[in-house]
Amino acid sequence: MTALFWALKIVAVTLGETGSDEFAIELKFGYVACGICFFLFFLVVAGVQLRAKRYYPAIFWTVIFSTSIAGTAFSDLMDRGIGSSSTVTQNGIGYGAGAVILTSLLVVIFLVWWRTGQTYDVEKIATRKGEILYWAAILVSNTLGTASGDWLSHNTGLGFRNAFFLIAGIMLVLLAAHYVTNINSMVLFWLAFILTRPLSAAAGDSITKPVSEGGLGLGTLWGSVALVGLLAALVAYQTWHIRRRPLDLLPAPEHRITGQPQRPNGQLVLARGPQPDQIVEASTRANR
Repeated sequence: MTALFWALKIVAVTLGETGSDEFAIELKFGYVACGICFFLFFLVVAGVQLRAKRYYPAIFWTVIFSTSIAGTAFSDLMDRGIGSSSTVTQNGIGYGAGAVILTSLLVVIFLVWWRTGQTYDVEKIATRKGEILYWAAILVSNTLGTASGDWLSHNTGLGFRNAFFLIAGIMLVLLAAHYVTNINSMVLFWLAFILTRPLSAAAGDSITKPVSEGGLGLGTLWGSVALVGLLAALVAYQTWHIRRRPLDLLPAPEHRITGQPQRPNGQLVLARGPQPDQIVEASTRANR
């Protein structure tokens, strides 16, 4: 994955954090209403993504953003309870318990993913089942990121900025491990991918939260506006870059364990056969 990918991921999920706080807390919509509305938004854009025959940056990063804004609302509802308070309420289970539950759910998703025989390599996911598992893992991981980021910031006494620096340090260690160790690259990718969410939660809160809560007091509205502009610019740049240098075609998908062919979800994949660069339509490939 390129530096642009990670920049887009961090900006998109930080926007989800500040955007959810703007609607749920500042505008007093509450976590229940926001959670339901944003989850429906996620279902709509994820459906568009699943139907897309190629990679479209605007669609893909809208889905990433939707998982973050919905995940933030659901995490805050779980941890803080019904309402719109920015602190733990009597109805919430707390950040630590929320993080444990969501971590367990994420582990279950990865175990199911493993048993289905779909690849964990996100650059080679080319089946409908693989994409659904991918987006389920992202939704839960982005929900977990809010709970774990809040737990680090509030329960450990680190505060927003120190929590940000701690997570950033861990991610630098993972980056170094990618280059100097033999640790599986997909393990390192998913660890880093999951950590970008609490990183962005800590970063977003450190900028937008009131000074009395350890933030800079810039507010969620203008923070979200700035992030929308930055995300739009990055997506436009990636779209332009892909038009200049089209992405490589995906290899024809097959079951990770049995090697049996699977039906692609995309429009074009590399075909099996004597011509390695042959292109075939998804509808002509093997059954699921």
